Amino acid sequence: MIEIERKFLVLSNDFINESFGKKRIVQAYLNSNPERTVRVRIKEDKAFLTIKGKGNSTGTTRLEWEKEIAVDDAEKLLLICESGVIDKIRHEVKVGQHVFEVDVFAGENTGLLLAEIELQSEDEAFEKPIWLGKEVTNDERYYNAYLSKNPFKKW
Repeated sequence: MIEIERKFLVLSNDFINESFGKKRIVQAYLNSNPERTVRVRIKEDKAFLTIKGKGNSTGTTRLEWEKEIAVDDAEKLLLICESGVIDKIRHEVKVGQHVFEVDVFAGENTGLLLAEIELQSEDEAFEKPIWLGKEVTNDERYYNAYLSKNPFKKW
């Protein structure tokens, strides 16, 4: 229930050749308050309701609760979400002992490439591929809830 995650900008599309899976994700927020976000997500043929708490001082660790729901329920919930939808293709890329999730954003966030890695502890070592750029873990502009309201194209 505790998520430990770091987030990075991606410098190039070089990760695509290393990708072993990809899925389209469409998501929106019932509540985008940074203290507690409530997200509805459809990931291919599955859907989820997720509640995330505020991150710690480094932005790396926070409470996360997720429950799978029916896709038709998620589609109905998307209709009552706050304005701003996130649409992206998520690529899974194995690097060393870890898997990076690399998001290629579409729509109003086209041009943004972000990589996330989940860790067992905040100080866990991991291999950094050449396409991995600046760390933006604690930069709220790169949170999906922020991007839904303030799209990358308008920066």
